[in-house]
Amino acid sequence: MSDPYETTEQHLERLLRRALNSFDLPDSTVERLGTALAHSSSLHSSHHSSVLHRETYRHTYLLSDGTPLTLWELVHGGPQSATAPRSRTEPDLRHHELYDDEADAHVAAARLAGGFGESPVFGDDGPQADLEVLTVLMAAPQVPLPRMYAPDNSADHARRVLRRAENSDGPGEETARLLRAAFAHHITQVFGRQCRVDGRDAGFTLYEHAFLLLDGSETSLWEVEHTATPDGRHMCEVYGDEDSARGAMESRTHIC
Repeated sequence: MSDPYETTEQHLERLLRRALNSFDLPDSTVERLGTALAHSSSLHSSHHSSVLHRETYRHTYLLSDGTPLTLWELVHGGPQSATAPRSRTEPDLRHHELYDDEADAHVAAARLAGGFGESPVFGDDGPQADLEVLTVLMAAPQVPLPRMYAPDNSADHARRVLRRAENSDGPGEETARLLRAAFAHHITQVFGRQCRVDGRDAGFTLYEHAFLLLDGSETSLWEVEHTATPDGRHMCEVYGDEDSARGAMESRTHIC
């Protein structure tokens, strides 16, 4: 993934050049990256199946003002892209995307072809399959792993999550004020499935955004990303508790 002999400037230039969406990065982010003095890259997560190979890398840069800045790189492709290492003359069959917010990288990963479809498609076998969908949606969550909080502009991250919510029954101003005191956060994908809604495939993904506040307390936002919309577009909904988020997913499946 990295060349130990390339400079930080060369590393950044390589990332920006190959990213399909580098033009979407804010100008302010690109300008700040221009002052990067050093960098560190690591594999953050990966998924490999018969139809999709997906990896997320974390690239952290030390800027001239002493502050860090992180880019999240999403690398994906079909099975043919996961062959033995290529020479410099062979084409890269993978696609690369860059994000300056971890949550945006999570959403992009979920939207990949097969991202919602890596799990079985429910709803094709009549009422029994519909009951399976309901059971999965409302199932009690597994015992969570210990959270690894990261201080990374967490208050701004909370603001972004709340801003992209399209539901009217989500957390209000009181929650927004509370999250201004967030100084670290942790994101977990709790749920991801594809099912049939009104005769169409629809994907559901549930994320928990857990925040550590200045007084030592914890609170979470629950983000539902789904395509159960009339035109099949992706929609984001945010709730203050897990039960409300799972209830919203259940109602979107239109199961009686």
